[in-house]
Amino acid sequence: MASSWGLVRIAANAGLSTAQWMVHTTVQTGQRVVRGLAAGEPPVKIAQDLGAELRSAAQSVLGVQPVPPEHHASTDELRARGAELLRRSSDVHFVEDTHPAFERILDELTPDEARIVRFLCREGPQPTVDVRTNRPLGIGSELIEAGLSMIGRQAGVRNMDRTNAYLNNLFRLGLVWFSREEVEPSRYQVVEVQPEVQAAMAKAGRAPKTIRRSIHLTPFGEDFCTTCLPLDS
Repeated sequence: MASSWGLVRIAANAGLSTAQWMVHTTVQTGQRVVRGLAAGEPPVKIAQDLGAELRSAAQSVLGVQPVPPEHHASTDELRARGAELLRRSSDVHFVEDTHPAFERILDELTPDEARIVRFLCREGPQPTVDVRTNRPLGIGSELIEAGLSMIGRQAGVRNMDRTNAYLNNLFRLGLVWFSREEVEPSRYQVVEVQPEVQAAMAKAGRAPKTIRRSIHLTPFGEDFCTTCLPLDS
């Protein structure tokens, strides 16, 4: 409904005869509500129908073409596309230089995320730590902070506080993976003295526990980097 009234405001700002249109529409809307309730229609359905009707009416007043519904491929269309992929795979003359997803991925990366990917490609897997409260046998241990690392700082990102969100998006895109395996033990000492890790350990209370993990580029991520990013600049 909010978007429908937004269209009404646009019509008013455009200098159209909105007052007359609104009076007519309000009358029609009231009649629609009365008819619907009398027929026993659920209020939610009535509201949805009214929203669609108001949008259609406003678009007509504004001369705006409605957006066509998104096309959903049928089973036959999907199978035909799959068959074409298999045909190409057996064609010795067909050469696919890059993965078709690379272009879409570039559209879904921030500049900071591109820096992180390039850094991981250059420097390899990076250490991360989780900070937990220390409880006997680990029973009742509480996670204080997860995925603390120096990746954002070392990659030179502008928004340090978004580093974990960046890494989550890179994971979603299939470029990185979070491993339970450790890298060289000495590399964690530098991470564990960082201010954010020390703050988490202080929050965890007496004898906090750190869990050592690591972040890696996937093979797909390595291919993406070498194909799409200038690694020598």
